[in-house]
Amino acid sequence: MSTHLGRSAEEWARIIAEAYGAGTRPPLTPRLLEEMRIILAEALREAEAASSADAEWCERVNLVLDRSEMSLHAAVGPRLAGLDGAAGSVVMVHRSEAGRPLRPFGGQ
Repeated sequence: MSTHLGRSAEEWARIIAEAYGAGTRPPLTPRLLEEMRIILAEALREAEAASSADAEWCERVNLVLDRSEMSLHAAVGPRLAGLDGAAGSVVMVHRSEAGRPLRPFGGQ
């Protein structure tokens, strides 16, 4: 199995899904987080197969998160800003408008 920064796509998908879930409002159910983890793993396996740089990994992950939120019509969560291979962690940032984090249910 190939790895990116010392971890497999599946491991990164778990780490990212957990970090996303921790910052998402309203909170997602465990089932939704598991579904997201599976979709993230698929996207990251494709990025890994293409030998993509970290920036493309972030872009692919954020597209998955965007699509998931659009399908839920209510959740708002952070986006992936970077991967820390040494620590096995991710940097997540909240999107904002006018310097304030976006809120669920569409509106500022």
